[in-house]
Amino acid sequence: MKKISVLIPCYNEEENVAPISEAVVGILTKELPQYDYELVFIDNNSTDQTRPILRRLCAENPKIKAIFNAKNFGQFNSPYYGMLQVTGDCVIEMVADFQDPVDMIPKYVRAWEEGYRIVIGIKTSSQENRLMYALRSCYYKLIKKFSDVEQIEHFTGSGLYDRSFIEVLRDLDDPTPFLRGIVAELGFRRKEIPYEQPKRRAGKTHNNFYRLYDAAMLSVTSYTKAGLRLATFAGALSCIGSFVVAIIYLVMKLIWWDRFPAGMAPMLIGMLFLGSVQIFFIGMVGEYVLSINQRVMKRPLVIEEERLNFEQEDDHEEKET
Repeated sequence: MKKISVLIPCYNEEENVAPISEAVVGILTKELPQYDYELVFIDNNSTDQTRPILRRLCAENPKIKAIFNAKNFGQFNSPYYGMLQVTGDCVIEMVADFQDPVDMIPKYVRAWEEGYRIVIGIKTSSQENRLMYALRSCYYKLIKKFSDVEQIEHFTGSGLYDRSFIEVLRDLDDPTPFLRGIVAELGFRRKEIPYEQPKRRAGKTHNNFYRLYDAAMLSVTSYTKAGLRLATFAGALSCIGSFVVAIIYLVMKLIWWDRFPAGMAPMLIGMLFLGSVQIFFIGMVGEYVLSINQRVMKRPLVIEEERLNFEQEDDHEEKET
């Protein structure tokens, strides 16, 4: 019997973990009874009642498992690490707030049985803030245009991944993984299933400006040379522009020596412009250096504090051997 693993990362989702658990288990047992399953929560050091609720869920159902991180390791490391811990023939990743509809699970599995090793959900519309959706669309198009590899628009990471792809992720040994880019760059033949993203069921989103900026810069520094190339081009254009302006001022001063006061304004404007350009691109270069630094340090993806119900799986494997 094939086994399906469903991975749900969570952070302060006390209002959602129990309902999403009930919904996922219900759809697996009713619509996919021919499969064994495990439901794995990986908690990123929640500070509310998420962990006590997960303990209760694990006590009630041995097929529900939990990994408790020692601290918050970020929105990319935690789910990536969780994907490496599951034991199923495939893993379905989805969020705890119901913005990845649970009725996508049977669709993912059917496509998997058709031979696709990667099946992902693509947002065609969203019930979230229209401005945010429009900004995301612009971001995806910009990254897609400047990236050296294929980029998938409106792909959040939700989807089904075959065990063979999980082994590819395991061999990468990347301390700052960006799953969306890895799927596009190294993934197998995939199927894209469109869906409308609903609103959060409950609670507040944790994707503030800083987290969104972090995600954007990780994709930029990992898959584009645009920042560094843009710095080079901007520097060259600024030099050319400054030289042209200097020649024009020199000619005008020579022609109208007594009537043309050069003044300090052009010099100040030019200095301020060039200074701002330099500061901007020093920051851009700093983002690339930071990305390199994080990879060179080779820090672990996640440090676990505790895991629940995994020992039952280990004991079962030992008995079989």
